[in-house]
Amino acid sequence: MFQQITKGIKISVKTTYNGIITRGHFNYHAFSYFITIENKSKDTVQLLERYWTIHDSLNKTEFIEGEGVVGQKPILHPNDEYNYKSNCFLLSTHGAMSGNYKMIKTESTERFLVTIPTFQLTTTPTLN
Repeated sequence: MFQQITKGIKISVKTTYNGIITRGHFNYHAFSYFITIENKSKDTVQLLERYWTIHDSLNKTEFIEGEGVVGQKPILHPNDEYNYKSNCFLLSTHGAMSGNYKMIKTESTERFLVTIPTFQLTTTPTLN
């Protein structure tokens, strides 16, 4: 598990490899990542935006940004946690993701970035 705390917001990430899928003429390695966001601060916060950097060892680096996560902009009160699952598809058997969330303190309207720790996406090694 990969973890990091920024300004009282703890991000934990677990990954799984789901096998190969075919899209068009390409075979992709499918990965799922499970993220837990814990509010360890004394402020109520809301996740507004996400920014991802996806490194695929056989492909160019991809940059993704957008509102919320999985269609939601969760509000976390002190000691709340929010969990979600998403997916990533790589041409390679290994890569990595990193990024950050833009969040806002709901009372002061102060915006800040929370670091998502770099995590590896790797297929399960096979033995002969």
